[in-house]
Amino acid sequence: MEATTETIESRTEDIKNLIEKQRTFFASNVTKSVEFRKKQLIKLKELIEQYEEEIVDALYQDLRKHEFEAFATEIGIIMVELDKTISKINKWSTPRKVSTPLFHFKANSYIKPEPYGNTLIISPWNYPFQLLFAPLIGAMAAGNTAILKPSEYAPATSKIAAKIINDHFDPAYLALVEGGIPESQALLAEKFDYIFFTGGTSVGKIIYQAAAKHLTPVTLELGGKSPCIIDKDTHLNYTAKRIVWGKFVNAGQTCIAPDYILVDRNVKDQVIDKLKEYITKFYGEDAQASDSYPRIINHRHFDRLNGYIQAEQDHVIFGGKTDRDDKFIGPTLLEGIGLDVPVMKEEIFGPILPIIVYDNIEEAIDLIKSRSKPLALYMFSKNNAKIKKVLSETSAGGVTINDTLMHIANPALPFGGVGDSGIGGYHGQHSFDLFSHHKSVLHRSFLIEEPIRYAPYKLGRKWLKKIMDWAL
Repeated sequence: MEATTETIESRTEDIKNLIEKQRTFFASNVTKSVEFRKKQLIKLKELIEQYEEEIVDALYQDLRKHEFEAFATEIGIIMVELDKTISKINKWSTPRKVSTPLFHFKANSYIKPEPYGNTLIISPWNYPFQLLFAPLIGAMAAGNTAILKPSEYAPATSKIAAKIINDHFDPAYLALVEGGIPESQALLAEKFDYIFFTGGTSVGKIIYQAAAKHLTPVTLELGGKSPCIIDKDTHLNYTAKRIVWGKFVNAGQTCIAPDYILVDRNVKDQVIDKLKEYITKFYGEDAQASDSYPRIINHRHFDRLNGYIQAEQDHVIFGGKTDRDDKFIGPTLLEGIGLDVPVMKEEIFGPILPIIVYDNIEEAIDLIKSRSKPLALYMFSKNNAKIKKVLSETSAGGVTINDTLMHIANPALPFGGVGDSGIGGYHGQHSFDLFSHHKSVLHRSFLIEEPIRYAPYKLGRKWLKKIMDWAL
């Protein structure tokens, strides 16, 4: 026990020294050069290309991801982000002029983006590469230093990420800290200028509390139960196909995966038949034998998911196969369950899809509104009036109509939650903006001076109102 305590104390001291190095480096103003930032982003892109095979292998070891899925959902998204950021960083970094009221004549006003300083990025295990490097791109582009803390539950990906960062970048600029809870606690005990966290809501609250002690601004990318509405007026084939893909990619371990379906009673049976059809088309009669179907990250999460299935065994209408040794849980459909059972009260984060029936769109909307605001909401319909109604009357971090997950793949759209599902949004320019403080600047001239604002005051309130109405 003493050796363990000594190790933790030593690790804590290493972290303190690392943060101090990054503070000193940021104070040197090196990162404020746009050319420096661009050079480092290009270097990161070249390193990811260099280590692509090792990244793919690591994702297979951690989650049994097929190379196509590994590139499509992890590496490819990062490369798109890098390309866009490298090409646009000069424009994003340029101060933006804004209007100046005549009352301030003669002056000009502008907004100057500047880096926060020293940032901390804590990432999860479900997309261990994408969700570590996507926020890092924003932090680098904005001119910050960064310490990265990947999830210990994806050790192979953590190891290759450490190789990319720690072997090729000055730790005073970028550093990756591996480890578990002690390392996370040691990091959160220190003061950062910005913290970016992706993970569960319960841990997000801990991060928020730790940040509050230092008044550190945060982005929290959390989760929740993302609903998927299926209207009776829809394209059944495409609807089922896109839901099966969005739900069971990464074996359902996706924060914006459809958590449950709300389906119009008139098409419920057809939808279920189509869902079964496409699950079989994608993964075969036995998904465990498919090289396209990933595994659950660890036995703890396997046991949690298996518990949902066992508790609702009478309501399993498709799938339900599990193998603890292989960390396999097959695509599973549930029907006829209550709204107050655990699988409908907690975020599933796995390949289990409950199907709930509604009789009118108001009923579906009321159910969604009775719960915490989700990270994502999906609706399949050809009826624009119903789509507009759902968009108007519900709240969610992001929405995709007639598809699943795809709003995350558009860098022009900010990705983030609302309420219990998170704070802040990023991707593309939104990442740059997120990691930047937008400093307001008003620059006056000495050419003219207005005497009326100085004491002793000569004008009454009536004249001041007239002047301000005209000049502002």
